[in-house]
Amino acid sequence: MTKKAGRGQVTRDLLLGIATRLFTENGYEHTSIEAVLRESGVSRGALYHHFPGKEALFTAVLDTVYDRVGEHVAAATRGLTDPAAALREGCLAWIRLTADPVVRQVLLIDAPAVLGWQRWRQLDDVRTLGTIKSAFRRAAAKGRIPPEQADFFAHAVLASMNEIAMLIARADDHRAVAVQAEAAISDLLNRLLGSA
Repeated sequence: MTKKAGRGQVTRDLLLGIATRLFTENGYEHTSIEAVLRESGVSRGALYHHFPGKEALFTAVLDTVYDRVGEHVAAATRGLTDPAAALREGCLAWIRLTADPVVRQVLLIDAPAVLGWQRWRQLDDVRTLGTIKSAFRRAAAKGRIPPEQADFFAHAVLASMNEIAMLIARADDHRAVAVQAEAAISDLLNRLLGSA
């Protein structure tokens, strides 16, 4: 990597870090490009070199949040060979992540509004649905569910997890609702797939 490219990456990372904090603290609507520039000390031209506008900056922040969520869920399911256990632990990891203010504000509250519901759903399908489908297909291969229902169950669980996450994000007491949600999703998956 050249020195110029290295400096560019440092600038990009700085902008993403500051934007993540500001979007989390203030929400998308109340975060301005000017605030990001002021706090970063970066020129407007340098910011626009990396991000053509506020929505592009937000989308880049959202990508980093999705990456972090994916890493956390992968860590929670690492080494689990039973698909039902992996699905359960992945879902519980996701529910626990809703306690993170960055996940709550950027991914659950602002992303659907900024990107639009359809685009947000498409991102979620790309980032999440494939993994859930894979778990249900493996469960079907082990005889836990009928194979023809695996993809439908995957869509149903993704929709359920999104609704649960939205309930937690908008609750007055996030932690209390998250605890109730963990119990509910565990029970739902136990009923659907049996105990792991």
